[in-house]
Amino acid sequence: MLRFIALRLVKAAIILIAIVTLNFFLIHAAPGDPAAVMAGEAGAADELFLQQLREQFGLDQPLLTQLWLYLVGVVQLDLGFSYRQQMPVAELIGARLPATLLLTGTAFVISIVFGTLAGVMASARVGKWSDTLISTTALLFYATPLYWVALMAVLLFSVQFNWLPGFGYETVGGNYEGFARVLDIAKHLVLPATTLGLFFMAVYMRMTRASMLEVSTLDFVKTARAKGLKKSVIQRRHIFRNAMLPVLTLAGLQAGQLVGGAVLTETVFAWPGIGRLMFEALAQRDYNVLLGVFFVSAAMVLLFNLITDILYRVVDPRIRAS
Repeated sequence: MLRFIALRLVKAAIILIAIVTLNFFLIHAAPGDPAAVMAGEAGAADELFLQQLREQFGLDQPLLTQLWLYLVGVVQLDLGFSYRQQMPVAELIGARLPATLLLTGTAFVISIVFGTLAGVMASARVGKWSDTLISTTALLFYATPLYWVALMAVLLFSVQFNWLPGFGYETVGGNYEGFARVLDIAKHLVLPATTLGLFFMAVYMRMTRASMLEVSTLDFVKTARAKGLKKSVIQRRHIFRNAMLPVLTLAGLQAGQLVGGAVLTETVFAWPGIGRLMFEALAQRDYNVLLGVFFVSAAMVLLFNLITDILYRVVDPRIRAS
């Protein structure tokens, strides 16, 4: 297991460097110049001022030189400096990352728990009205745009009924402490986490249902039925455990993608995470912040993939033996 983890870490490091390099070229190939944007906002877009800004940002150097300096900084965990925010990128992302992890982690738990539960219920009642109801509801959430669900949730639960706060991380000026602050953040978390989790919950429901129906037709399940085992025991020990392998793979892939989905959710709900930070940096042409967010997102995807591979070897003895 240690050798397996070490090899995966080496591969992950190589892939991460390749992703950073590709993102660097893509960002610099996009139209727009951060120096020109800042000069325009300052009302001083003369050539001398632009040249001074480009020298300050290091944009006057050859592109390969800029890439090399950036890669050296990334290896040292130095993601550069944001001249728009006037602070190091690593510090800026570090301040926003806990909010994103709280949002995406809660949405991930909601989606996988309720999605898997709904899939199990649907597979146990295949062909009945309850199976149709669950499948139709899941398809509805899957087909509905995420931003529309977010806006409707704000209008319904915040504006119309005033049950939950619609925007922000916590109450501005509330100055809550201890458990009161935790409760306040939890209230603000309900709408964005549920909205983000609904889409992925539908995916897990469909995957769990299809996987369990497929496993239920295999020979070892027929043997278990022939032995006279209870239906609940067959569902739990034989069908569910083997059906979870594809779901586990999907969860590992989508855990990292939740950060991408959080861009819309954080923007609509004014949630102060790195998704909203990336949206702001894109509008401001803040290259270093964009590259820093891409780096952290890619690292999270690779980390979740590694965790998925480890869990695969724990759950399935055949993979562990190989």
